[in-house]
Amino acid sequence: MAVLVGVLVVLCLPPWWTLFGSGADWPFQVFLAGTAVFAAWLLSFPFLMVAGHGSRRADRAARVADTSLGVVWVLWTWSVLGGLVNLVLGGLDVGGAGRARTVALAVAVVSAGLLGWGHYEAMRVPRVKRLDVHVPRLGGGLDGTRVVVLADTHYGPIDRAGWSARVAGVVNALDADVVVHAGDIADGTPAQRREQSAPLGTIRSRLARVYVTGNHEYGGEAQGWLDRMADLDWEPLHNRHVVVERGGDALVLVGVDDVTAESSGLAGHRANLTGALEGADPALPVLLVAHQPKYVPQAAAAGIDLQVSGHTHGGQIWPFNFLVRIDQPVVHGLSRHGERTQLYTSRGTGFWGPPFRVFAPSEITVLTLRSGAA
Repeated sequence: MAVLVGVLVVLCLPPWWTLFGSGADWPFQVFLAGTAVFAAWLLSFPFLMVAGHGSRRADRAARVADTSLGVVWVLWTWSVLGGLVNLVLGGLDVGGAGRARTVALAVAVVSAGLLGWGHYEAMRVPRVKRLDVHVPRLGGGLDGTRVVVLADTHYGPIDRAGWSARVAGVVNALDADVVVHAGDIADGTPAQRREQSAPLGTIRSRLARVYVTGNHEYGGEAQGWLDRMADLDWEPLHNRHVVVERGGDALVLVGVDDVTAESSGLAGHRANLTGALEGADPALPVLLVAHQPKYVPQAAAAGIDLQVSGHTHGGQIWPFNFLVRIDQPVVHGLSRHGERTQLYTSRGTGFWGPPFRVFAPSEITVLTLRSGAA
């Protein structure tokens, strides 16, 4: 509790100070109202989070908590930057008596603009990102195979059933050979998010549609989500593989549970790449779906050709990407690990929690596999 209170105070103090307490010299009524708003958030936020994301899963409380957290995070970022600007201008004796108020107004305007734009970016249908990935062991018959990647749809407290249907329409227009969902399908149970997940059943592909669990499934019936995706005619790669063929050549599609699965206590759930590859021809190229990029050392040790992951959201709200980088080897994009293994990390298709994306656009990714070296 002490840590939580400390974090909330740290989040609140810079915005309050920059906007109201740094010599901006607002009328007392403005100062009082601003202080009351921050105090009310500080006191109510823990209760809203527990109500929204605890055992009750009250979606209305979750929406208020998540949105307010995003607002405070953006205000915190730009208040810190504004405070630094204020100090520099003060040291240069620039701006005079009205400097603090000017900085406060600038922080408020920039934050409001970024929140409006960030909300639009979060709620829109993601842009399509296209990338060629050269896989030296890929047979010529599979050259040009289109792998469409979805990740982190996070169906949740905000009803996005219509958004989900539009995403499915975009994917179908891409004429995919393989469609991958790299986990974090939802925040909530399959029953809660049934309407939002239903459009996934309309997605088409020539060879396969595969899905693995992310860490958020282990807070909301992971086995239920595997069963739900099977009901929607996807292949749940629960530490298993399937083989797809085209033009006389074959590709192994393998998936593992999220790295948090073992600590969840759910029987039979853990990331088990050795078991997932059992029976696969070692001469064939392998595409691994693992939710978190930090699984890539295991992939490289096993000689995987390409790992596809999500989880990071590209940071979602700048500058959170720098914190993500502490935990993950890659925040987004294509990277190489060892002599053979490549990793593609998606920024994600949806968003988690705060309905904002700032300098971290969502994506629907088309990876076109090419045989031979780049």
